[in-house]
Amino acid sequence: MTLERIVSLCILLIVFVCKTQGQPRVDSIKWMRSEIMTSEMKNKRHSFFEIDSSYIEPQHYNLTFMMQNTNTYEVYRLSNSQQQSITFAPETAVKVGPYFGWRWAVLGYTLDIRHLSLKSDSRRRKEYNLSFYSSVMGLDIYFRKTGNDYKIRNIYLGEDVDTQPLRGADFSGLSSSIKGFNLYYIINHRKFSYPAAFSQSTVQRRSAGSMLLGIGYTRHKLSMNWVEMGRLIDRHLQLPQEVTRLDTTLRSTTVRYTDISLSAGYAYNWVFAHNWLLAGSLSLGLSYKETTGDMEHRRLSFREFTLSNLSLDGIGRFGIVWNNTRWYAGASTILHAYNYRRKQFSTNNFFGSINVYVGVNFIRKGNQNKRKNDS
Repeated sequence: MTLERIVSLCILLIVFVCKTQGQPRVDSIKWMRSEIMTSEMKNKRHSFFEIDSSYIEPQHYNLTFMMQNTNTYEVYRLSNSQQQSITFAPETAVKVGPYFGWRWAVLGYTLDIRHLSLKSDSRRRKEYNLSFYSSVMGLDIYFRKTGNDYKIRNIYLGEDVDTQPLRGADFSGLSSSIKGFNLYYIINHRKFSYPAAFSQSTVQRRSAGSMLLGIGYTRHKLSMNWVEMGRLIDRHLQLPQEVTRLDTTLRSTTVRYTDISLSAGYAYNWVFAHNWLLAGSLSLGLSYKETTGDMEHRRLSFREFTLSNLSLDGIGRFGIVWNNTRWYAGASTILHAYNYRRKQFSTNNFFGSINVYVGVNFIRKGNQNKRKNDS
């Protein structure tokens, strides 16, 4: 099953959950026995999606408008069995844009104002993020493709090699792409609200926490021009070649790997003052990774399963929100951490975003009911 089909099924599941939470109960069964069975099923479904209103205040408005500043960041660290390592990171992308929402669905567009002057399309980054939040579960879908504007943040070639002249140097020989999704289930969804912290569609009135269970699927691609890296080292360090030469295990041109994970974690919403919320969550995932290195991409096969392909990944979410149900403002951050290790080669990838926003809700839900009753 392709990534696109898996993501489509996840979206349909989230849409069903969100629509189910807002649907009224209807009794239209003709036969008594069927009516009793259907009523019991509806009662069970209603109780499953029901929230405790003393902890969570639902959304009172149909529409929302928000302005948001998004700052994205990422770090790549490559290392080998000889303890040589290089850490790359591009300049932080600073984006600003509007968001519009209808109940639980919010869409928006942000413009990278820091890189507006770049004329080369090869230097432009591409990034798409789509998130769905309901009281029961959530879904994050992401696609990131970097440009060639990386900088060397740190490099280690040995104890006797001074690499300080290379730190901060521009390097255009690295490119990467990441695409995937994370689907998670909120166990204590009656009292704990993820949307209160990250989509502002509800308000957390009393502090509460919940265990989280999730699954994830990610595909990574990392391409590196080591010839250009060698030239950069020679130009800045001017040391003997046998000293500055990178180990051959770090010279792979392209690394592709697929990451499938099962995760568990905990989230907590702290209501420290009226209309104020401080939220935090951390999930750790046991992931299985399959790499193809320089070879042509081939499908993941569990016939080749080995414990050496297992590693730990992590996702952290933190936020602070002020929300009086009409107006809201706050900041949030999401951090993804992926690790890939082999006996002679390893990569560590961190990426995420920091969001600062302010918005307003309008058109109360009760107005529609009043109009229907008046007519």
